[in-house]
Amino acid sequence: MSLLLVAQHRDMKPFRDAILEKDSNMDVEIWPEVQDPRRVQFAVAWNQPKNLFGQYPNLKAISSLGAGVDHLLADSSIPDPIRITRFVAPSLSDQMSDYVLTAVLNLLRNTEEYYRQQKQSEWKAVPFFSKNDLAAGVMGLGELGRDTAERLQMNGFKVNGWSKSKKEIDDVVSYSENELNEFLSATNILVCMLPLTNETEGILDLKLFKMMKQPAFLINVARGEHLVEEDLIYALDTGLITRAVLDVFSKEPLPDSHPFWSREKITITPHIASLTNPKEVAELLVENYKRLLSGMDLLYEIDREKGY
Repeated sequence: MSLLLVAQHRDMKPFRDAILEKDSNMDVEIWPEVQDPRRVQFAVAWNQPKNLFGQYPNLKAISSLGAGVDHLLADSSIPDPIRITRFVAPSLSDQMSDYVLTAVLNLLRNTEEYYRQQKQSEWKAVPFFSKNDLAAGVMGLGELGRDTAERLQMNGFKVNGWSKSKKEIDDVVSYSENELNEFLSATNILVCMLPLTNETEGILDLKLFKMMKQPAFLINVARGEHLVEEDLIYALDTGLITRAVLDVFSKEPLPDSHPFWSREKITITPHIASLTNPKEVAELLVENYKRLLSGMDLLYEIDREKGY
């Protein structure tokens, strides 16, 4: 039995080395160099080529290299019997919370305008907001979303949270699925941290932007497919959205010709809000690898029906 590491646009050698450091007896291969496809029973994937996994007849389980699993659920070469797990680790939550907090503070202090001024050798104070002026709202209160909401609250922000069911988080106002309008009308800075499902795809659209409390800002660290891109451009042009911070896109890397690049009111980062640590990945993968061999339940296995 072998463990296969699959990713496009990413060096998987550090992950292989970390796994072998944890357990030198494991057989670890990096796609596309696979000696015998029949030996592959466990795979780890991120941004994998389409329909790749149909080549491995004895594949039993696939782990996402990140918290999201939409790239696996959308792959038609992965039949239902194959078990899917996601990666969960404290560092993912810490990094994500740091990223969102930094983005929120930059929005409050209008730091992007100062970056622009520096390029023009301008010296001019610009208006800014205080923490009491704006309320943050986190869409999606899973591990990452909950930690982010708590981090914002601990730093003095008014925080709302929206998820399928209300969550009990100290000093965070929680809204359930059928209270989206109320959540949005109380939220200035919207942070999307939802899983990508049929229900959440395209949720960040013009209708939603119109329901937000003004002034309104958007931070998307979930998936690019949550956002209707032309609606965001319209919202920025008309003032419905003051500024957007985007770490994820429907097509990655973001094409050179994409209109987002030329928009001063959009801050772009290349899907780096939260990056997996090879040693933490190795800890979980080795454990799940052994569990698979022993016929045990896998850690962080997802529910295909729910999509997370």
